[in-house]
Amino acid sequence: MQNQIGLTILRVVPAAFMLFSHGLGKLQSYTEMKDSFPDPLGIGSHLSLLCTIGTEVGCAALIMLGLFSRLASLPLAFTMAIAAFVVHSADPFAKKEFALIYMVIFLAGYFMGPGRFSIDYIVRKKM
Repeated sequence: MQNQIGLTILRVVPAAFMLFSHGLGKLQSYTEMKDSFPDPLGIGSHLSLLCTIGTEVGCAALIMLGLFSRLASLPLAFTMAIAAFVVHSADPFAKKEFALIYMVIFLAGYFMGPGRFSIDYIVRKKM
């Protein structure tokens, strides 16, 4: 039971911080950021911002609910890897640290799964 509570905390808390402090902040500043957002993949600032917001809001919300958790973890881990290794590649480690921590947490979530206190578990149990 303690492992299940731990998995839930490791799933919900980072996803909530990602959703509320990062994703919703970008969403609220969308008009100011759309033309100047970093474009590390060469798809344009506007599309890069939309993809980042979609990942940080949409995937984080799915992880918080425990719905398609493993699948939703991968875009978040990828986004954080791009932030750390591409966008902030020339920056000091302290600037990359949060992105790396989030990346590791979401990768661990992918491998460990959402745990018992999730919609994924309920659906899988009924099948």
